[in-house]
This record gives sequence, C-alpha cells and structure tokens, in this order.
Amino acid sequence: MTGRRRWSSDDILDAAGKLLEGGDAEAFSVRKLAAALGTDSSSLYRHFRNKAELLRAVADRALLTAIEGYEPEGDWRQCVTDIAFRLREVFARQPQIATVWGRYASGGSGSRAVLEALLQALRSSGLPDERVPVHCHRLAVLVTALIASDGGISTLAAEDFEHGMESFRVAVLGADPERFPAVAHFAREIRPLGADRRNAYEDILTAHLDQIEAEANASRRNSDISA
Repeated sequence: MTGRRRWSSDDILDAAGKLLEGGDAEAFSVRKLAAALGTDSSSLYRHFRNKAELLRAVADRALLTAIEGYEPEGDWRQCVTDIAFRLREVFARQPQIATVWGRYASGGSGSRAVLEALLQALRSSGLPDERVPVHCHRLAVLVTALIASDGGISTLAAEDFEHGMESFRVAVLGADPERFPAVAHFAREIRPLGADRRNAYEDILTAHLDQIEAEANASRRNSDISA
C-alpha cells in the first residue's frame, strides 16, 4: 500500500502561494490549503503552528526573493531606494501576498536579510546609532503600508477598479463649493487613490530620505561644534 505523501515546508509554502494567487487572501484557510494538497490540516500543523505563522512564512519568502542578489551600490540613499523598489516589484507580481505581508508581517531569514541591508545603509548615512533603528522602523512601516495598499488595489477586478475611479471622480467633481470649497477648487487636479502609484511611492520615499539626510547632517554639525 502506498503511503501518504510527506509534504515539506517548501511544498506547503509553494501551494499556499499558488492558492493565494488564485483567490482572495481574506478567504485563505489552512483547511483549503490542505484540500489543495490532498491531505488534512493536522499534517500542515506539524510544520506551522497556525495560519498566521504559515502566512508570515509565505510573506518572508517574498522578502527573500526581493533581496536575492542585492549588492550595495552607490550611497546610502541609493541603497535604501534600491531595497524599497526591489520589495515593491516583487510584491507587485504577488499582490495577494502583499496584502498578507501588510497584515501578518514576517519573521524569518527574508525579514532578517532586508533589515540587515536597511540598517547597514542607514548606519552609513551619518545618523547617530540610536536613531538608526528608529528610521529603520519608520521606513519599514512606510514601505509595508504603501505596498500592501498597492496589493489591495491590484487585486480588484478591472470592473470594480474602474467603478471606484469613476465614483471618486463623481464625488470630487460634484462637490458643493459652499460645503467643500477646497475640494471644489482643486477638483480637476486631485488624483484618485489608484492613480500614478509608482511615482507617489517614489516621492513619499524620497521625502522621508530627505528627512533622514537633514537629521544626519544636523548631527554631524553638532558633533563638529562639540569637538
């Protein structure tokens, strides 16, 4: 009699990724994953204690893919920008997993590798050591939130996306100028949430890097004065 196949952690994560690609992350369950593998949930819990741990591992794999082959080039700003866009590009190909990352985060070798790269870049910016983890956390929150938001929008059906864009245009262009004077004034220039997101990502990231650079420069000036 042929024994039941033993699934490895990698097999399970492969199947979870495919299941997420083809459906809504909200509807993902260990039971559905087990059914897709032709096994029962208990066999998966030998590898992952619960759904949250499994999904963190799925997100962590995406981080590993993003950081694979990364080599620091240029100054610290270029390094941080490279990391941020590597993450965005990987999750853009896996938008359901982007929403998983935004909700469950990750905690594994991928997360460690991304953190190491970010910390090394920030440490070379001239920030005092005590400020490096602060800005690393802020960048992580910023990048994760923007990428997860992209993922949520990207998974909408084309019809739903267009309906949302049109609803926004109607709401803005139809704003009563007496109740909403600023909205009415800027109505034709306001962009809907789903528009031009790559440039918005770059602009928001650049603004935070400018803040880090200003803080690092101020720290160097204070050190020079103290010396």
